[in-house]
Order: sequence, then C-alpha cells, then structure tokens
Amino acid sequence: MPELTFNEADRDHLERYVRPYLPERIFDAHAHLFCHDHYAPGDLPASLLGTPAITGIDAYRHYINWLHPDGRTVGGLFFGLAFMGKRVANNEFVAAQMHYANTQGFRALGQMLISPDMDPEYVRQEVRRGGFVGLKPYHTMAQTTGPTFLAPIEAYLTEQHVKIAHEEGLSITLHMVRDRAMADPVNQATIRRYGENYPNMQLILAHAARGFNPWHTIEGIGSLRGLRNVWFDTSAVTEAGAFEAIVDVMGHDRLMYGTDFHVSHMRGRCIAIGDSFHWLYADEMSLNEKHTNLKPVLIGLESLRSVILAMHRLRLNDRQIEDLFYGNAARLYSF
Repeated sequence: MPELTFNEADRDHLERYVRPYLPERIFDAHAHLFCHDHYAPGDLPASLLGTPAITGIDAYRHYINWLHPDGRTVGGLFFGLAFMGKRVANNEFVAAQMHYANTQGFRALGQMLISPDMDPEYVRQEVRRGGFVGLKPYHTMAQTTGPTFLAPIEAYLTEQHVKIAHEEGLSITLHMVRDRAMADPVNQATIRRYGENYPNMQLILAHAARGFNPWHTIEGIGSLRGLRNVWFDTSAVTEAGAFEAIVDVMGHDRLMYGTDFHVSHMRGRCIAIGDSFHWLYADEMSLNEKHTNLKPVLIGLESLRSVILAMHRLRLNDRQIEDLFYGNAARLYSF
C-alpha cells in the first residue's frame, strides 16, 4: 500500500459531495488502532505498509480530518487489528490509547480483541482491567476446518463470550462472513438466538450487516425485525442500498456511522457483482479506462457519499442525521 495521501481528487470529492452535508459532531463507531510490531517479522499485512508504525489516537485524529474536516470528530469506538498477531499487546495498546485520548478531551471507547479459545473469565477480567466497553471477534480466528470466510458465527464468537457480554453489559462488533452474509439462514438464526437469549448484550453488525453487496442486507434484514439489542455500522460500505434497508426495517436509530479506519484511507471502493462483491483498489487498477482517466478517492469518502445518498433517499431530517453520526452511539454507550 502506498503512503497515506490526500490529493486533489479527494479534496474535490470532499467539497462537492461530503462537507456540505456533515453535522457538527461525529462519533466514529468503527476504527482500528495498531502498531507494526504487533505482527511477527515478515507478517505485516500489505495493507499496513503505508501506515505509521505506531497508529494510535494522535495519528487517527490527524488522518480522520481528511474525511471530517474542522475537528468534527469528537470520539470513536476503537479496537485492534492484530487478529493473527500479538492480540494481547494490541489490546493493551488500545486500552492505553483510550485512556490517553480521554485526557485530551476526546471521547474514546474500546473493544477487546477476542479469540474463541479465550477463557470466558479471562475475557471478563481483561475487559474490566482495560476499561473496555465491548468485544471484537473476527473470522480469521474461527475454530473451523474449512475456509474461515465460510465459518458460522459460533466458530469465532462463542456463546460463552456472548454470555459474558450479557452479564457485563458489553457491545460486540461482529463482521459476519459466509457467502450471502445477512441473507444466509445460518447467520440469521444465530443472530436471532444470541439477540433473544442475551438481551443485555448489544450486537453491532459491522459494514451494514456486511452489506458490501447491498442485496444481501436487503434480502435478510427482515429476519432481525423486533430485536432491540441489534445495531449496525456503516463502515467501508460504498453502496447505499444496505443503509436504506436497515433504516426501513430496523429504524434510523439502529444505524451508526463508522469509517473502518485505516481501510477508510485506502483508495478505491467495493462494488456488488452478481451475488457477491469485489474490492477495487487504485494500486491494482488500470487508470486509463477507454473514455476517461480514473481518479479514485479514499474509501472513506466513497462510503460517506453513499451514506449521504441514503440520507437523501430516506428523507432523514436534521435530528435523524445527527443521530446517525453521533446520537445513536451516544444512546448506546450512555454519554
């Protein structure tokens, strides 16, 4: 990945499509903090090569102004990224950065990276010790024999951990997998069961219920109707349809804006193709397409344009827009 940059195409996109519609206060409900040394030598993901070696709150606050200028970002929900690296060190880093941010007048909340083999009481102890408000599982840690992209939710978010979240009043940010995401009956059944059996656990379905292909969320969102402890974030989704379906079925008060920093600062977008989706990254594309020169912008700006498109189509009023960018998270976390 090239070094993070903000160029003229980004600036034009921001001024034309984004800045006029941003509210004054923004809480980012999905962002990652990490250090390069949380990975073993040679294991640093290619997507991190252009990022600062220590990507903490100060780096985040610098770069996030490219998406939300003029200091609009007043807080965020943060978790690590070293899912297959030094998870304990990454969790400790996030906890320390969270406490540091709050001394700077910036509201930072944290979720703890968990793996399915962690003892539930260890999870409870570390959540309390670190001051975390929630848990962050991820499919690459799934206990399964096949590809983790096909794993059922229980393989990487165990019921024991959901029970701890219920008992401690924690949120869980879940990036579900399986080919059809929210349209998959296996995912639907697990989310419904966890939501109904553990009502004090607050489940955030990341990426608009993994709506990178919006038709999956459109098709499956009705299966969650009536669950009041299920939420959604907008992070890194670059098509508006999934946002619209969530608001239509679950209400505007269930959807929270998020960036998926640092993914937000890569250049490209995700598009629905057939019954799946494909990521287009600028450094992998031919930018001399037939009739024009392509000028890809930051994924975070593409996502914001899609959020704003959904706002317009849904005819959200000013208060509802403020809820999406700040108020819904404030209600969830009581700040």
